[in-house]
Amino acid sequence: MTNRSTAPSAPQETAAITDAERRTRIDLAACYRLIDLFGMSDMILNHISARVPGDDEHFLINPFGMMYEEITASCLIKVDLAGKVIHNPNAQYTINLPGYVIHSAIHGARPDVACVLHTHTPAGMAVSALQCGLLPLNQTAMRFAGGVGYHDFEGVAVDVDERQRLAANLGSHDVMILRNHGLLAIGRTVAEAFVNMQRLERACQTQLLTLSAGSPLHMPAPAVAERAYQQLRHAPTPNPDGTHPPHGEREWPALLRMLDRRDTSYRD
Repeated sequence: MTNRSTAPSAPQETAAITDAERRTRIDLAACYRLIDLFGMSDMILNHISARVPGDDEHFLINPFGMMYEEITASCLIKVDLAGKVIHNPNAQYTINLPGYVIHSAIHGARPDVACVLHTHTPAGMAVSALQCGLLPLNQTAMRFAGGVGYHDFEGVAVDVDERQRLAANLGSHDVMILRNHGLLAIGRTVAEAFVNMQRLERACQTQLLTLSAGSPLHMPAPAVAERAYQQLRHAPTPNPDGTHPPHGEREWPALLRMLDRRDTSYRD
């Protein structure tokens, strides 16, 4: 018999929010605002989660019913991998059930993942329905050449037994295309997850523009696509000490400054 997850439980524990969790809440709220600002939100649907620092069992996710532009650091709901609500400052909201299933699957299987991001953009949904999937048509797309997971559509993700297949199909990849559904990106930080998604979204958009031109495609040689993928797996421009920063490390301060110029309420 198919197992179905239940709505998050009402009982909640009261626990102090650490400085590390507070910083993660601010970054996650910023990520929601940025996804909206970059045109990747879908009204109240979709979800972004972040693991609570120092606690592999707990993650933060949006209150189901709020627009992305409304999300603040303090409104985020803390839930555990079993679906128990640990902290919810707004009792009139719960969490999106498919959000719990998808995000608990990845956080439970990938302890290296700090943030999981899922979207339903027109470009992402369109590419998810193409048999060819994502093509290495340009440098942006080559960031993911050979590094994309694919998960076949099984219906709305409300069955907990789908979690094992979601995690297996993501594997060690940074992004996954949910067939006939949308896009998913992960990161070791919230910043990295956002940048991975922004680049995956841009790759999908440019693929659709390229295909719509109706002209024969100029595909790079497989060896070139693989070389570009290996170069772009890490930020290609090194730091002064020769190390390569994680994706998003350079972009994130600038993105937060951009948000702060518009509206600082995400920090509340």
